[in-house]
Formats: sequence, C-alpha cells, structure tokens
Amino acid sequence: MPKTLTARTALLTLGLTLSLTAPQAGAQGASGAPDVNMFEIGQTVLKMGLADGVTPDAAIEAMNSKAVELNMKLVGHQNVGGELQSRGIDSPRLEIFQYCRPEDAVKMVQFNTIYAAYMPCRIALVEDNEGRHWLEMLNLDMIINAYELPAELQAIAITINGEMLSIITAGATGEF
Repeated sequence: MPKTLTARTALLTLGLTLSLTAPQAGAQGASGAPDVNMFEIGQTVLKMGLADGVTPDAAIEAMNSKAVELNMKLVGHQNVGGELQSRGIDSPRLEIFQYCRPEDAVKMVQFNTIYAAYMPCRIALVEDNEGRHWLEMLNLDMIINAYELPAELQAIAITINGEMLSIITAGATGEF
C-alpha cells in the first residue's frame, strides 16, 4: 500500500528514499499541498524463482524461444557475472536480457520521451547468496497505471506487459 506524504515531507526524504511517484490530478493533503505517492521498492519488481529442475541455461533458452514466438527481439545481453569472472573477480551468476519491439518503442517515446528510460524491457537472471536462481523484471503495471495513455498506446503497453510476463514465466518454468 502506498504511503501518502505531503510534498514538503517528500522533498525532505527525497535524498534518503528510492521512490516511484505517480501523478494524481487534484490530489491534496490536509495542508493543501499535493500528495506524493511513495512505493516500497519491492512493489516495483516482479521476481520469479526457477522451478525445480530448471537450470539457468534452460531458463535462458526458454525465454529467448518465447520472445521469438512473440516477435520480441532480443536487443541486448549483458553477462555481468561472466565479465567479472573473466577479470578474476568471484561473482554469482548475473545476466541481463533486453527485449524490444522497435515499432512499439518508437510510438511510446513519440508520446513521451520519459518512456525511453524504461526501454528496452529487461529480465535479469540473478543467483542469490544461497545459490538459488531468480528471474526479475520491472513491474510494468506500475508504469502502465502511472499515466493515462491514448487508447492505442494503452493497448501496446498492456500487450507488451503480457508478453514480458509470458517470457519470464517461460524462463521460470522452462516451458515455451
């Protein structure tokens, strides 16, 4: 549940709090100042553990196969853990996969350039301190609900969200 703060309180805590704000037209606190919604960082991320028997490599194969099926292009891959290990630095597995449908990306950015900061859509494969592997992505529902979009762009955003959920689920289950 979001915490509602006055604008003054939000400004005082800005340097101490990682937050995501969502505009609310006309919303005001008791002092007459606009309310600011502050969200817990955990609400901004969707996290799925790999199912029993699903290896990280099988998860990657399933995600990439599902992306191809959905016409989402793998536009980037960073093997952060592998890079560190190649430098002689011990690192858990950490890989970031970036998916995009360029036509949709351009439409969103033409509407508002702020959407470029969320592109391309990312899924991280992360090994935790206990050796368990997770797939994590931005909770796109929060972005979709943050601003009112024209109907065409709302449909694109909802479709991409569904496709990213299909990709991460394919990875977590190893099924595509």
